[in-house]
Amino acid sequence: MLNIASMLEYSAHEYPEKTAIIFGDKRLTYAQLNAAANQVANGLVSAGIQKGDKVALSCPNLPFFPIVYYGILKTGAVVVPLNVLLKGREISYHLSDSDARAFICFEGTPELPMAKEGAEGFKNAPDCKNFWVITADPAAPSPIEGTSTFGRLIHGQSPVFEIAPTSPDDTGVILYTSGTTGFPKGAELSHSNITMNAIGSRTLLELRNDDIQAVLLPLFHSFGQVVQMNAGIAAGNALVLIPRFSPQAVLTAIQEEKVTVFAGVPTMYWQLLTYEDKENRFDLEKIAATLRIGASGGASMPVEIMKGIEEKYKIPIIEGYGLSETSPVATFNHLNKPRKPGSVGTPIWGIEVKVFDEKSMEVATGEVGEIVVRGHNVMKGYYKKPDATAKAFNGTSWFHTGDLGRMDEDGYLYIVDRVKDMIIRGGFNVYPREIEEVLMTHPAISLASVIGIPHESHGEEIKAFVVFKENHTVTETEIINWCKEQMAAYKYPRIVEIRKSLPMTATGKILKKELKQGQAQI
Repeated sequence: MLNIASMLEYSAHEYPEKTAIIFGDKRLTYAQLNAAANQVANGLVSAGIQKGDKVALSCPNLPFFPIVYYGILKTGAVVVPLNVLLKGREISYHLSDSDARAFICFEGTPELPMAKEGAEGFKNAPDCKNFWVITADPAAPSPIEGTSTFGRLIHGQSPVFEIAPTSPDDTGVILYTSGTTGFPKGAELSHSNITMNAIGSRTLLELRNDDIQAVLLPLFHSFGQVVQMNAGIAAGNALVLIPRFSPQAVLTAIQEEKVTVFAGVPTMYWQLLTYEDKENRFDLEKIAATLRIGASGGASMPVEIMKGIEEKYKIPIIEGYGLSETSPVATFNHLNKPRKPGSVGTPIWGIEVKVFDEKSMEVATGEVGEIVVRGHNVMKGYYKKPDATAKAFNGTSWFHTGDLGRMDEDGYLYIVDRVKDMIIRGGFNVYPREIEEVLMTHPAISLASVIGIPHESHGEEIKAFVVFKENHTVTETEIINWCKEQMAAYKYPRIVEIRKSLPMTATGKILKKELKQGQAQI
């Protein structure tokens, strides 16, 4: 038997009184975290959830996330983590596409009304039979009329549960990820995929039992979920949960909780580098005395940012590479090997990484081609999408990432560019076609094309080019505001350019390359 939740059960047995979760002034020991997850498992079974059922979870970095996550897994069901910024129409798609039987959603805040959007999505996903709202106060009623609460789900449930037997190849998590076209695809990750990657991450980061991690990467994303939460739980770490990134929140947590391990995407490091502590609240020498390592992923780290962070905070930044489809880590700058700034390191244990040409033949050292991965970290496939899965493997045993890279003579990988039109904004993957399709539901727009343009802090910003229908007109600001209502905050275009026409090929394909020409960094 292999179940991702076994990592929690092991640590709860070995270190029952050790702190597992820190959130503000709240503390949960490993025994308490495991008992709470057991209550969730019992509640779900009582509600009819069975092994193999899909249960969606939408929750920020709060103690509720690991409690529910491991509770779902203990039943043998599959966790479907959802981005907390999704709107109702997007949630409905994810629930329906994943065949979710149940949906557990945090209530949110006035600025981010998650339960409201969640209820809207649930209403339009008829095959999803259960909806529970997590209230900050478990005894509080649901803010959405006619819906039940997470508190009621677990009320009176036993803190003891016998974990369901699952095989290594059983699906444990479905992570929705970007692609070249269309809507998000669910990458099916097995219990073995995630457990092996978590144990591997524990080794790569040389996590010790006394480590304290600052967890500000969203737990619905593979990086935060596997490399920090699962790896940290396996190592018996204390996880300091930070629901929303800001330099002040991170530095406060590091200083007050004596954090030793930090992980983030390059834009987060950029903000930490440029942050000015005008009130002298933080002692950088004190922070440097406890912080021992920083990990970076999600996008390539600019070398100058890496140098600046290492000088300012006196820690090594270790960069890696991976995707949701690879659970996620594929390569890493190993601590026991020479580090090459600009490189995302060498393949991790049990993983092969190569660079192929368009005929799926390996290119020579130093030449650019598509990065391909093979090993225990590669997903089972895209859920219910055999054609997309077949395309991703291209008739080989290798997963084709769609990223361009080169390998040096020492086997170090360098990311060169992306094959796909995918945009990475602040560490979030965004695909243009989904935005284009939504834009073209606007009554004034007949055609739209979306690209990413260079942005100093976010890496890329989203820009939309639109052509109006005849006798229709709106302002750029009105389009942007409309998009804000239709899409998650990380997706909607901040820049809109109105054109009379768009450049096209003879076959009618929009020439995005021409649209990108001359786009300056903002």
